[in-house]
Amino acid sequence: MSFNLDNITRENVKGLSPYSSARDEYVSDGSTMVFLDANENPFENGVNRYPDPQQRGLKAILAEQKDIEEENILLGNGSDEVLDLLFRAFCEPKEDNIISLPPTYGMYKVLSGINLVENREVLLTNDFQPNVDKILKTIDSNTKLLFICSPNNPTGNSFSTQIIEELLNSFNGLVVIDEAYIDFSSEESWISKLSEHPNLIVTQTLSKAYGMAGIRLGLCMASSEIIAVLNKIKPPYNVNQLTQDKAIERVLDVASVAQEVKDILSEREKLRETLKTVSFVQTIYATDANFILAKVDNANLRYTQLLEKGVVVRNRTTQPLCENTLRFTVGTAEENKSLISALKTLSN
Repeated sequence: MSFNLDNITRENVKGLSPYSSARDEYVSDGSTMVFLDANENPFENGVNRYPDPQQRGLKAILAEQKDIEEENILLGNGSDEVLDLLFRAFCEPKEDNIISLPPTYGMYKVLSGINLVENREVLLTNDFQPNVDKILKTIDSNTKLLFICSPNNPTGNSFSTQIIEELLNSFNGLVVIDEAYIDFSSEESWISKLSEHPNLIVTQTLSKAYGMAGIRLGLCMASSEIIAVLNKIKPPYNVNQLTQDKAIERVLDVASVAQEVKDILSEREKLRETLKTVSFVQTIYATDANFILAKVDNANLRYTQLLEKGVVVRNRTTQPLCENTLRFTVGTAEENKSLISALKTLSN
């Protein structure tokens, strides 16, 4: 496999000059600067100035924690913006295609539709692993992106390292590994393999383990060359100041995040054991995420019954290979007790 980034970057993006503000043109902590460049309201209220367009303070912390360089990181307004940028940078509308592996995160399909890019779906195997042979047969010269969600949503399992390695080595396009749930897994992040695979992109989020869904911050980690392409097309101030401030505060609180992850994993196992005692639960699938997928006798019925008892879960029965399944997010101890109580009532 011979990967060449230039071969898959859109022609209009190659020659694009990104929007550049004066804040992009110097590096300073701002303490001695007089800002008369951006037509801002000069009266200080904490957010009257535009935020750092490159989020340097936050990136410095993340780079140290993840043992990579700042130039290997792009931050976005949630992971969804990061994923959308990949389509816009590398996929020519009405010409190129991407591959997704259902059942998987639904935004890959939505973004392909928005960007007029064909989404070629290759179902996972019955044990929820990528089907390498079918994937490789589906790839053609216009296949630009392969989306791999691991741990996978909605199944919860991690994909085989050997399988992902094979795909990375066999595909001339970009392999995007979505690690939204990696903090709940014992598997090592693929960030450690970035230097080995020039076509590897890893995305993560602060919405899950870090408990920051409300601030919308997504991470993209890849070679500096890939990040440079994405920086050409990202909006100049895509991560607002409040998000940057809250994110810095949270990622520095390593102990609290670690304790919350530990608590969630403990509650996950308690919930898993309880689900084994529910009469209408037929299969409980292995999970490396902060949720459990379970097959029940009638997902539509049980979903409605739980709603009536004030408990909202996710009905995944419409997804491929997920007939009559419900996805249970692991909540607090009290929230899980409410779920368990409702399930036991329905089980009687």
